[in-house]
Amino acid sequence: MPTGGGKSITFQVPALSMDGVCLVITPLIALMNDQVENLRQRGISAYALHSGLTHKQIVQVLDNCIFGKVKLLYLSPERLSSSFFLTKLKNMKVSFITVDEAHCISQWGYDFRPAYQKISNLRKILHDKPVLALTATATPKVVKDIQRKLLFKKDNVYKMSFRRNNLTYVVREAIDTFKEIEHILNSVSGSTIIYTMNRRNTLLISNQLNKRGLSSTYFHAGLDIAVKTKHQSDWQNDKKRIIVATNAFGMGIDKPDVRIVIHADIPNSVEAYFQEAGRAGRDGKRSYSVLLVNNQSVGNLKKRLSQSFPKKEFIRDVYEHLAYTFQIGVGMGKGHSFIFHLDKFCSINHYNTIQTDSALQILNNAGYIHYETEPDSYIRLHFTIDRDSLYDEHRLSDNEETLLLALIRKYTGMFSDYVCIDDEYLANKLQCTSNDIRVLLSDLRQKDIIDFIPPRLDPKITYLIDRVDGNIVKLSKDVYDSRREVLKENINKMLSYISNTQECRQKMLVRHFGEETGDDCGCCDVCIDKRKRKNGDMDRTADSCMKDIVEMLSDQQKHRVTDIFNLPYPRSMISEIMSYLQAEDIIRIDSGYVTRPLC
Repeated sequence: MPTGGGKSITFQVPALSMDGVCLVITPLIALMNDQVENLRQRGISAYALHSGLTHKQIVQVLDNCIFGKVKLLYLSPERLSSSFFLTKLKNMKVSFITVDEAHCISQWGYDFRPAYQKISNLRKILHDKPVLALTATATPKVVKDIQRKLLFKKDNVYKMSFRRNNLTYVVREAIDTFKEIEHILNSVSGSTIIYTMNRRNTLLISNQLNKRGLSSTYFHAGLDIAVKTKHQSDWQNDKKRIIVATNAFGMGIDKPDVRIVIHADIPNSVEAYFQEAGRAGRDGKRSYSVLLVNNQSVGNLKKRLSQSFPKKEFIRDVYEHLAYTFQIGVGMGKGHSFIFHLDKFCSINHYNTIQTDSALQILNNAGYIHYETEPDSYIRLHFTIDRDSLYDEHRLSDNEETLLLALIRKYTGMFSDYVCIDDEYLANKLQCTSNDIRVLLSDLRQKDIIDFIPPRLDPKITYLIDRVDGNIVKLSKDVYDSRREVLKENINKMLSYISNTQECRQKMLVRHFGEETGDDCGCCDVCIDKRKRKNGDMDRTADSCMKDIVEMLSDQQKHRVTDIFNLPYPRSMISEIMSYLQAEDIIRIDSGYVTRPLC
């Protein structure tokens, strides 16, 4: 189903109507937390397992699943490697398994995640449980691979059309990218997302737009949690018209009235572009996706192959220097985790940041380390006293009482378990800052009324196996060579899409996903250029036709109308021009004859 097509409904509603717990495997912690929070606000028992939880919390969640108190359990694919989880799973009543972002299971998909390969192990444990795999961006090759990797007994694919008739796709040459962005924003009104590949550019573009009176904010994965939450909220609530973001933004965002998505840089693949472009116009109204290109952006796209897959010697060197940084000897380190600052690591070792990040991702995919870059954005809170004792509490300040009342009204389940809370929401409610909220929470914890776990802001590296000598680090074909070929193919297809000036953009996109192409959309830049060329040709032909008719009648003699229609032009054109000439009294038609009157 395309982006915004309603994939969540296909498992949330069945999960509520069936006995047991639905396991939902999804790759992003932030997406898990958002969905769980939305479900809980509707009174639905949902939980998420991720690395931000303590062991005690994990045990509590899994026990609730066993005792039948949970309808949906969200978890990352990495969790499936935990022997503790698999032991608990054997005692759960599972209704079915949902695999979200299922293209991540395929090495031919644009966002391959090795941990997804372990999902098929669930089918061996839960023999009779059905599996639902969902994705918005799978080519026919990936669709087949998903079913094979998930051990489908037979091909079983349900697919919505990828056509978006309300969405206009445009590729535009932009010598000055910012000027072109400004021109588009002044030409089309409405909520806007601008995508750029560079974190620094999110702030630069946003600041430039604000200076020109275009209300803007920015977003990328490296921002503090409170800042990200505020910026996203300002945009979603229309306090800011524009958000300038990296591709870390957008997944799970439910804003139907986005009118424009602008790509200031070229995405790595047609799939990534299609997913991001599809965030425009979910309400069905006319919307635009504009991809800006120039020689520099095309050159940057071509460079990404070497940036994403640096030389194997460099990857091994990064692995060695990680060990030096954490003081891990050969044969040591398994299970140990370390806070990791990429910029500092690169500065000390004189590494390129982009290539180093890619090297760590490859080492993650090869199974040497777990490179966890996504911070955990939520505070988790649990009441340590019961509800009656809370009402009898006399040590509370006015601000503490107001905060507790807001918590009880907004969230449920806090007296029995840890619940994710949004400190930004509470700060707005109490008309204070997020820091004020955290001070109040600390005071309440000192009074033994609550316990809370602050968000984890720093990236983390965990050694999955004991350190080996860097010279014998193995980078298999599946981890390096095959994936490199996939990216190379994706980049070439993206370049082909950009350079296309003959085929309708929408037809080209939907064919990429295996759909019969159908009619031209009539509104993309290629279709509009075709129409302009056709109209230009028609205008020149009409001028020639009119000239020939007038010249034929210049002898002032009567001519049969049928003779005029023998001229080598379309009859409809001749008829239209004759009517025009008659109306202008340039010719006269009478009893089947046509003449040109004397001046």
